[in-house]
Amino acid sequence: MPRDLKTYSPAEISDRLQEFSGWRLGDDGRLHMVFTLKNFTQVMLLVNAIAHLAEVVNHHPDLRIYAYKNLEVSLKTHDPDGITDLDFALIGQIDALPRYAEGKGAEE
Repeated sequence: MPRDLKTYSPAEISDRLQEFSGWRLGDDGRLHMVFTLKNFTQVMLLVNAIAHLAEVVNHHPDLRIYAYKNLEVSLKTHDPDGITDLDFALIGQIDALPRYAEGKGAEE
């Protein structure tokens, strides 16, 4: 069954992102965040927690681990092609996850 989702404009996305520290809209039209954690084990714990949230809501971000302790999360809704309430709901859930971070921000 197709979902009837509103796609947000870049200005609306910018306004909504004020609620979410560190998340940004990339040139690729996706929401991005880089988490820098203490070690690889903590990155993997966060990856698995995000994977669980994504499976529950059937909305899957791209996850990229680099330099052993950094996790880049990027997402957008594929159908329709854009940023929707599904994306904002998921980043809210991701931000609510517990973690022991050295820093949190959207580097790169």
